[in-house]
Amino acid sequence: MSHHALGLPESFLESGATVTPATSTAFLEGPACAADGTVYFTDIANNRIVRLDPRTRKQTTFRCPSHRANGLLFDALGRLLACEGNEWENADGGRRVTRTDMATGRIEVLTDRFEGCRYNAPNDIAARSNGQLFFTDPCYSFRESMQLSHESVYRIDVNGTVTRILTQPQIQRPNGIALSPDERTLYVVDSCPVVGGNRKIWAFDLSEAGEATRPRVLHDFAPGRGGDGMAVDREGNLYIAAGIARPRGPHETADVPPGIYILAPDGNLQGRIPIPEDVLTNVTFGGDDLRTLYITAGKTLFTVRVAIPGFVVHRPR
Repeated sequence: MSHHALGLPESFLESGATVTPATSTAFLEGPACAADGTVYFTDIANNRIVRLDPRTRKQTTFRCPSHRANGLLFDALGRLLACEGNEWENADGGRRVTRTDMATGRIEVLTDRFEGCRYNAPNDIAARSNGQLFFTDPCYSFRESMQLSHESVYRIDVNGTVTRILTQPQIQRPNGIALSPDERTLYVVDSCPVVGGNRKIWAFDLSEAGEATRPRVLHDFAPGRGGDGMAVDREGNLYIAAGIARPRGPHETADVPPGIYILAPDGNLQGRIPIPEDVLTNVTFGGDDLRTLYITAGKTLFTVRVAIPGFVVHRPR
């Protein structure tokens, strides 16, 4: 008998039993590639930032503790930006945005409070070539620790001023964030994991001053699992980590299988790169030609070659 033809051993299982994850020993997020090709990504479960040399495939711990760092990004000057969250068992995250000078190792806190209150859990960040930064601050767990009454998107200006530019009810729970190659469009993933919650990809016009206007929905993943992190290629297409094979509750369905979903700038769905693991979290471009895609998912960092180079602010065309 073929192994593929074997049926479920029902007499050995409790009625209705299914295999589900019991715990996570790693939870990978926030990949970012330095100009020299080194890949940095976060392991939220183990409170560290990991560094991978793609030539030797050797990985080392870059920072531990990372203060529950989530999204990473290199700014226009090649400094490492980190969104330090608050989303694991002990709720012991930094709840701030930091910047690391990769030459000296100096860590600078860019912001840790808004109007006197600690942030919820900074999640993801986008950088403009003029020095402006944009970051999301949702709260996916430990809501009792919230000091703010909202989950919002903020801009950090070059002089350090922090401005809230998007919030409820316009968006529900901001997650991934990215800029178009001309830096005039701001993209925000709005994933609210409650029954009926948003699973939308938003686009906003972005002024020179960093104001977001003219909201429009590019894509809606509902009722499946919505997007998490995303990246943009040089032609303006969006690569969005989304979907799930095993729904985690009544708030989502298996209608959106796990993968990297590619959207044209006008929102037309171009296809899906299937990824064989739950839960996909984020994606970035790297490699000498910026045509190597790195994808964090569960306990694994995946990679795939693509045809169109990525857009990253610290490596101009």
